[in-house]
Amino acid sequence: MDPISLLREKAKKKIKKIVLPESNDDRVIEAGHHIASEKIAKLILLGNTDKVHKSLKNLGKYDESFIEIVDPKTSDISSALADRFYNKRKHKNSNKDFFSRLIRKNYVYYGAMMVDAGMADGFVAGASHTTSDVAKAAIHCLEVDDTIGVASGSFVMYARGSGYGDEGLFLFADCALVPDPNPKQLAGIAVSSGRLYRDLFDKTPYVAMLSYSTKNSAGGRLVEKVREALKETKALDPDLLVDGELQADSALDPSVALKKTSIQGSPVAGKANVLIFPNLDSGNISYKLVQRLANARAIGPLMQGLKKPSSDLSRGCCVDDVIDAVAVTAVRAQNG
Repeated sequence: MDPISLLREKAKKKIKKIVLPESNDDRVIEAGHHIASEKIAKLILLGNTDKVHKSLKNLGKYDESFIEIVDPKTSDISSALADRFYNKRKHKNSNKDFFSRLIRKNYVYYGAMMVDAGMADGFVAGASHTTSDVAKAAIHCLEVDDTIGVASGSFVMYARGSGYGDEGLFLFADCALVPDPNPKQLAGIAVSSGRLYRDLFDKTPYVAMLSYSTKNSAGGRLVEKVREALKETKALDPDLLVDGELQADSALDPSVALKKTSIQGSPVAGKANVLIFPNLDSGNISYKLVQRLANARAIGPLMQGLKKPSSDLSRGCCVDDVIDAVAVTAVRAQNG
């Protein structure tokens, strides 16, 4: 069984509750029906109760105990969530009505606040919202983990048949949020990514901080940033297996790693499975190239560095993408 399918099976072992705010999207409804039928996770679908229930019924039988439908316009919990949101963000905006209107209009915020309030274990959105919309809701409602210090977005990448990484399995970051991370932010991204890889797959993360230089083979401001980020990463998590600066071939290919005397004894060179890119340009371009040129599966962006789990979706996502994002978010919730 491939590692993506294993995530769905892992999610079933300890059922978690995930919010899907975009029940107006047919792909989300179909994915929700499948998730409930296969008992991958319990779901809260946000929207008009009658419409959502009818859409689900049109797809056939499913375990109705696995889906709760909440209408933010009529639910008894809406006022309490709005008050909670106001108390969380009033230092930024003292207009209480603003928060009440926002969560009733933008269901991504509503779902995120349900997670913050402990009514659900995570949320998945993005089928009909931009990454910026989802990220703002996640950051404003779930808050950045103080020990990590930065929110970022990673992708699980699986290139079947590849001899690199864990038989084609990788985590790429940051591919979604931080345009030009400073060394401290890059360290937070590296630690978040390593921990996420371990939690999802029960495998040892080998974290490579990528550059156009391998251990002083070149210089410049961008290389210095990665070198400083490596120091910050080791200080943040001394037990993490991480190295840099590494060129991509030095990070991935054992034969290349053996030829370079500067990385002999590296705990990561030649076997990296977590790739940390120096900026958003390189990360976003790389995941999309690998996805298309290697016909790789890409799940994400998975929001990292927050106090509770959430996942974004591409607006061009398919039903399987929604199912996999829910499974990943549920597995993350299992790990607390």
